[in-house]
Amino acid sequence: MRARAALAGVLFLLFLSVPACRRVDPSAAEAPPPGETWLTQEQIRGARLAIEPAGVRTLALHLTAAGRVAFDESRVAHVFSPVSGRVARAQAGLGDQVRVGESLAIIESPDLASAWSDLAKARADSVAAARELDREKNLYEHQAAAERDYETARDNNEKASAEVARARLRLRLLHAAEDGPATQEYFLRSPIAGEVIARTATPGLEVQGMLSSANVAQELFTVGQIDPVWVWGDIYERDLGRVRRGQKVAITSVAYPGRAIDGTVDFVGDSLDKDTRTVRIRCAVQNPERLLKPEMYVTLSVELDRKETLALPRTAVLKSGDRQTVLVEDGKAPDGRTRFRERAVTLGEADDGWVAVASGVAPGERVVVSGAILLTSAGE
Repeated sequence: MRARAALAGVLFLLFLSVPACRRVDPSAAEAPPPGETWLTQEQIRGARLAIEPAGVRTLALHLTAAGRVAFDESRVAHVFSPVSGRVARAQAGLGDQVRVGESLAIIESPDLASAWSDLAKARADSVAAARELDREKNLYEHQAAAERDYETARDNNEKASAEVARARLRLRLLHAAEDGPATQEYFLRSPIAGEVIARTATPGLEVQGMLSSANVAQELFTVGQIDPVWVWGDIYERDLGRVRRGQKVAITSVAYPGRAIDGTVDFVGDSLDKDTRTVRIRCAVQNPERLLKPEMYVTLSVELDRKETLALPRTAVLKSGDRQTVLVEDGKAPDGRTRFRERAVTLGEADDGWVAVASGVAPGERVVVSGAILLTSAGE
């Protein structure tokens, strides 16, 4: 009843806005049947109704998801110190471009001195063990020594060789050369070429090595590139079947409102998060202007499909519970006013302010696309 009262009020105001010589006398005018509204041209203009023909258009169907920017893992390196010690000098600063193997910092470390000492001792022991083996072998061949002594010397020589190999591997693990003067200065080098994106190493900082038993190693440098970057998104289980590799993605953020950055889905996860019931997808995004920063929150709009379909603006659709209707212009009433019929429609997918119409409206029919809510009696 409220809707009927509102409709009556609107029509009365429209009636008053029409010049007296051109008004339709409500008492004399024929009442429209249920589901119809009859209006004069002046009333249509007064209500500012927008009427457009229904037509076929291309709908780009999208799926929106929350996302987060991350480094391309193949283009970033988190640099830790393998040795314990003190930072003597930080050689690379934030924003610096570095090459593969370029020194980032110098660390004064007793671990390096110990590794050098172990190698020198192992080499000396190996030389002594080799001499002892030669002597015992010569005595054994001339039957001047027992076979047991010869075998013991041979075992000691193998142990000494193994110790030399172990000491060399340790130096290699520390990226230190075997030849050259012994030193406590360890050069922390970049494993990849890129930009120094983060740095915590400062002169005098005490660091714990990754190879130490303290297990509190601190990341000293982050070296990488942010062009391209990865953007991770979370897709709900119900939408999983519509997302696949190669689909285009538009990425937006609160930092750059109204600006979208293009990307492509290049990975769809194979397992669901048991708590959120979502699957992770990854987008490879070119970032030449460096607008996207790692750990930035963004919104992903995945283009699912493009199809030609009969469509109407969302504003044309009137909803009342499960019922969806539109107002269609249907010729003239007996008294010459324009007739509008309320017609139930079946809708399809919607996007970008438009909605596909599966049934209820034919192409070319004129539909009220704005202002229809003032004329409908739905919901009475």
